[in-house]
Amino acid sequence: MNKLIAWFDERIPMTKTWNIHLAQYPAPKNFNFWYIFGVLATLVLVNQIVTGIWLTMNYVPTGEGAFASVEFIMRDIEYGWLLRYMHSTGASAFFVVVYLHMFRGMMYGSYQKPRELLWIFGMLIFLVLMAEAFMGYLLPWGQMSYWGAQVIISLFGAIPIIGDDLTQWIRGDYVISGATLNRFFALHVIALPLVLVILVFLHIIALHEVGSNNPEGISIKKPKGSVPESEKPKFKFHERFTNKYDIVDAFPFFPYYIVKDLVGIAIFLFFFCYVIFFAPAMGGMFLEPPNFEAANPLKTPEHIAPVWYFTPFYAILRAVPNKLLGVILMFGAIVALFVLPWLDRGKVRSVRYRSTLHKINLTVFAISFIVLGYLGLKPATDVYTFFARVFTFLYFAFFVLLFFYSKNEKCKPVPERITK
Repeated sequence: MNKLIAWFDERIPMTKTWNIHLAQYPAPKNFNFWYIFGVLATLVLVNQIVTGIWLTMNYVPTGEGAFASVEFIMRDIEYGWLLRYMHSTGASAFFVVVYLHMFRGMMYGSYQKPRELLWIFGMLIFLVLMAEAFMGYLLPWGQMSYWGAQVIISLFGAIPIIGDDLTQWIRGDYVISGATLNRFFALHVIALPLVLVILVFLHIIALHEVGSNNPEGISIKKPKGSVPESEKPKFKFHERFTNKYDIVDAFPFFPYYIVKDLVGIAIFLFFFCYVIFFAPAMGGMFLEPPNFEAANPLKTPEHIAPVWYFTPFYAILRAVPNKLLGVILMFGAIVALFVLPWLDRGKVRSVRYRSTLHKINLTVFAISFIVLGYLGLKPATDVYTFFARVFTFLYFAFFVLLFFYSKNEKCKPVPERITK
């Protein structure tokens, strides 16, 4: 076995890569449950890829055969229903863990220097994930899929000068048709997953280059020679990390945090399997009732709304009477997250040591996002539109206020070492 491993190591740095990114990667000793969501996102990504491959074996990407092929998978393919529910539930689970993963980064300042590029890669993953989910949403060719795509694609028509041509180019036809379905299928199955996997790889590489953040928001890397040998952890870390720094308050990622992650994975799979077997539609949140009817261009659903994970941005869109301004604000809500590392001018990372104003601001932001998600599911009545405007204002107020108060923010003293 040693000779076999040595043979591989001479041709590809297998052992070195294993040690740098797993076995001897120093992870802070105070990771809490918020740090499980990155691993869960990777788990769900694998689930989506594997189940997606099996589903494509029987899916027919045409306007005439798409809906019938999904019914065929559900009714006639052995365990086809399970694969379909694993994939549809996995899509929602992906956004649950990604949103929580992003919020953890905002809580503990994981976007601040030197992790700006890490945050940008994460946001690019989020953007591609949204495109991937939107492309996949059309594939069942049900009523809500068809009309939801109709609404979203028509938004590009609000862009001056090029809007109509761009909309037609996205559809591949003058209306949403089999041509649209076919190109969305190609993007969903081949192009976007490839981009997603590449971005995840870059995200992990960037993370392991600068090191993981932690709930205290302080570095486990100290200047070389500044820490007595008696205070250093008695673990072997890769020389890539120890040649330049003294590593303190850390454990090797494998096996210590792998074992800890397995507990979180087991809990996650319990809830994931419960949804698959007992509530795959989640009351119409994951699989809408109109989507069990074949797409009909002549019959509009009573209430058109996107899947729940798009609804916060959809509510922002509907809150603005002007269509172009609504589109700008909707995309601006995502762009604001991209530039968060430069909007936050504070020196303290963790919310534990930041001012009361920042804690209130972050809490209001989280509440606004959840409420906007709820409002996006509801019809655009006067009352719901009013509240959508209020919480849209609060959503963007988070970024504006952060930019102004963060530079001279009065924070609590930050410890030099991780104490708990």
